Amino acid sequence: MWEYTKFIRKGRDNMLIERKQYLDELIKKKDNGRIKVITGIRRCGKSYLLFEIYKNYLLNNGVKEEQIIEIALDDIENSKYRDPFILNDYVKSKITSDKRYYVFIDEIQFSKTVKNPYFEDDEDITFVDTLISLMRRKNLDVYVTGSNSKMLSRDILTQFRDRGDEIHVYPLSFSEMSSCYESIDEAWQDYVLCGGMPFLLELETFDQKSKYLKSLFQETYIRDIIERNKIKNGDEVLEVLLDFVSSAIGSLTNPLKLSNRFLSERKTKITNSTISKYLTLFEESYVISSVKRYDIKGSKYFSTPLKYYFADIGLRNARLNFRQNEETHIMENIIYNDLLRRGFNVDVGIVEYFSSENNKSKRVQLEVDFVINRGNIRYYIQSAFDLSSEEKKEQERNSLKRIDDSFKKIIIVKDNIVPRYDEYGIYYIGIKDFLLNDDFFK
Repeated sequence: MWEYTKFIRKGRDNMLIERKQYLDELIKKKDNGRIKVITGIRRCGKSYLLFEIYKNYLLNNGVKEEQIIEIALDDIENSKYRDPFILNDYVKSKITSDKRYYVFIDEIQFSKTVKNPYFEDDEDITFVDTLISLMRRKNLDVYVTGSNSKMLSRDILTQFRDRGDEIHVYPLSFSEMSSCYESIDEAWQDYVLCGGMPFLLELETFDQKSKYLKSLFQETYIRDIIERNKIKNGDEVLEVLLDFVSSAIGSLTNPLKLSNRFLSERKTKITNSTISKYLTLFEESYVISSVKRYDIKGSKYFSTPLKYYFADIGLRNARLNFRQNEETHIMENIIYNDLLRRGFNVDVGIVEYFSSENNKSKRVQLEVDFVINRGNIRYYIQSAFDLSSEEKKEQERNSLKRIDDSFKKIIIVKDNIVPRYDEYGIYYIGIKDFLLNDDFFK
C-alpha cells in the first residue's frame, strides 16, 4: 500500500508550472477567427492557464493590458453579467478602438438563459448568442472556460460547428507535478495518493491536502450538480454513488450492479435510470469518465458493462478517505488519464478465443487494459503492477500474444526497469519512464 510521506519540494521560485502543452495549443489557435473553448473539471487550472499563463504570453508579445477584456462569471461580484445581454454590453463597452482585443470569459456555464424581451413567444437568449455576436467583431479574439461538457458541446461546439475549438485541460500530469520535487520517487509517492490538482502545491501537509480534496466534492462538484440540475433530496444518493464508483475503478460495472449494491448495502431502492442519470451528470462535470469494451478481433463495441475512472486519482482516494489504495487500480487510473491527455481515444480491449479441454471447446475472453487510437495509430497497453514471477508475466501478456496485427504492444510495470522487448515483440517500460516521456508515442 502506498502511504503519504513528507516530500521535499524545490524552492517556490521554481514552482511555476508552464502547462506548455495547453499554452502551445492556445498560441496555435490565436487569432484564428474561432471561439476557443477551454474545458475541464473545476479547479484543474483552466483559469490560471488563461488569465495568468496565456495573458502573460500576450503581454510579452506586444499586446497591451487594455486590449485584454477579462471577466469571471463564477465571481459573485460579476453575477449581473450572467445575463447574456448585460455580458454582451459589458464586453463591447470595453472596445474603444480598432485594435485587436482578447476577450477572456471564465466559467461560462454560470451564464443564465433569459427570454427575448422583443418577442412574446418562448424564444430564449443564451450565452451562445452573446458569443456569436462577439465573434462577428473582426477585431475580437474570444476565449471561454467551462466545466460542463453537455452544456458546452450542445451549445457551443455543436452550434458553432466549425467555428469553435475545444482545448481540454486535465489536472497536473505526473510529468508536470514532478517538476516541483527534488526526488522523482517522492513525487510519485505523493502523486499516487493525492493526485495532481494544482492547488495541492500550495499545501504542505497530508491533512491539508486531504481536507482540500474532500471539500472540492462537497463545496464544488456535488453542489454544482445539484444546483445546475435542480436535484431535490438527492445529495445523499450522489454521495453514496460516488463512493461506489470510487471503490470500483478499473472494474466492470453498470447501473444494474450499482442499483443492486444500493439495495444490499444501503437498503435503499434506486432505479437503474436514476443511477444512469447521476453517472451522466458526473461525466458531464468531468469528474469521472466511462470506457467501453472493444472486441479487437470482431471490431465491435459492447454497450455494457463499462469501466469508470476518475479525472484525478487524488479525488478518488479522498472519496474513500484514503482507505482503499489498491496499487493496481490506482496505477491503471493514472495511465488512463495520461493517455487522454496525450490525445488518444481509449477503450478497454477484449480478445476472444476458443480453448479445448477434455475434448470440449469453450469460449475464453481475455482483457487488454487499454486499446488506444489516434488517427491511424493504435497501441495495445497492459498495466502490470507485478511481474515478479513467470506465471504473472504470462498472465499479463497472454491477451497481447493473441492479437495478430502489427500494432505495438506495451506492458507498463510499477518497477524502474530498463525498457526492453521480449521474444514476442512486447515492449516493457516502467511507469515513471512512461509518464515522464511525452515523446514516447511520437
